[in-house]
Amino acid sequence: MMKLAILFISIAFAAGCANTNCRTLAEQKGEPLPPVKKELDPMAKTSAADRVFVHKADGSLQCNQGKPISPADMKKDLAEIPVYSSSKRNDGQMRIQVCGAPTGNSNVYEIDRSNLEAAIKLGFEEWTFN
Repeated sequence: MMKLAILFISIAFAAGCANTNCRTLAEQKGEPLPPVKKELDPMAKTSAADRVFVHKADGSLQCNQGKPISPADMKKDLAEIPVYSSSKRNDGQMRIQVCGAPTGNSNVYEIDRSNLEAAIKLGFEEWTFN
């Protein structure tokens, strides 16, 4: 019986944040929130439309040929464009299975949408794969 009561209490607490995030609930209740730097605040009011992903092939080729470039090294190509995140991803497209053919691996960077044209001029393309 005690375990059942604990289960119901924990569900009740979890349900409080189910429809909205807990930070918003605290704000609505007027509870004080600790100061958070805006650039580190995951709840900052930013739109997904403000940022875009760009990519460039990493140079890897099938059968371990080619010389793959790490995301950190290629980030230097973006020069003065602020980068929020970077990763190595595969575009998921079908490829011919031949040694020396491209692998489809790219270095992908999250940048401000306002810098998209500058990144394109530097040889990057908008990432449209998922």
